[in-house]
Amino acid sequence: MAVLFIFGMLYFALCALAFAAQGALIYPAPHTSPDALRQRPGFSQVPLAAGLKVDIFYLPAPPGAPTVVHFHGNGEHLLSQVGLGQGLGDAGLGFLAVEYPGYGASPGSPSEAGLYAAGEAALQFLREQGVKPEQVVLSGRSLGTGVAVEMARRGYGARMVLTAPYTSMVAMGQRALPFLPASLLMRDRYDSLSKAPAIPIPVLVIHGEQDAVIPVEMGRTLGQRFPHATVVTVPGAGHNDVLEGNDQKEFARLATFALGSP
Repeated sequence: MAVLFIFGMLYFALCALAFAAQGALIYPAPHTSPDALRQRPGFSQVPLAAGLKVDIFYLPAPPGAPTVVHFHGNGEHLLSQVGLGQGLGDAGLGFLAVEYPGYGASPGSPSEAGLYAAGEAALQFLREQGVKPEQVVLSGRSLGTGVAVEMARRGYGARMVLTAPYTSMVAMGQRALPFLPASLLMRDRYDSLSKAPAIPIPVLVIHGEQDAVIPVEMGRTLGQRFPHATVVTVPGAGHNDVLEGNDQKEFARLATFALGSP
């Protein structure tokens, strides 16, 4: 009996530790100096609730062209999205990326609700620039795929690209710590799998077959739940090089899809 009691206490303590540490694990939140980005062309801020603001990076589209609204991964920040934006600009697209609260030089603390609020603020900014809803292409990478899916669920975007997506944060937690009850412990759930069937827009899923962070099976499973999705798995690609490797073939695929091709 004493052994069972000790085991139970240790297990409870481990659950409590996992519950307390999940924020740092989901949101490593790299920082940048405000001067590193706010004096650069294309960077500005949009308001959130309670007087907070988040940074955005915006490259207007050529007349009549779509704009890609991108949500980055959990280990990235806004300044690291400049290359992606410039590449999509060279392909004839507009680009808008938004920082998350607590990331980069933006104040606050990251959370699922906070990331969704930042996404809506960015999309509202784009609407104020005169960009029509049918010209908006949602894009997410890794953590950001959950934000993109939620924005699509709320009716934003005419198309969506998901790079290295997960099915839900609960599933990710269960994969990382299979001996703990992730469904009870996770505060931020990002349940893309349950949202996917109600999202009617065309979706492109790109996932590396050697992804050691988010397994390719999650990308395949999620892609099957959307009514209109194409799933592309990339042999030899991992989590961080799926768009950048193979002579940027998948980056070109993303741009072509965003421009309206199948």
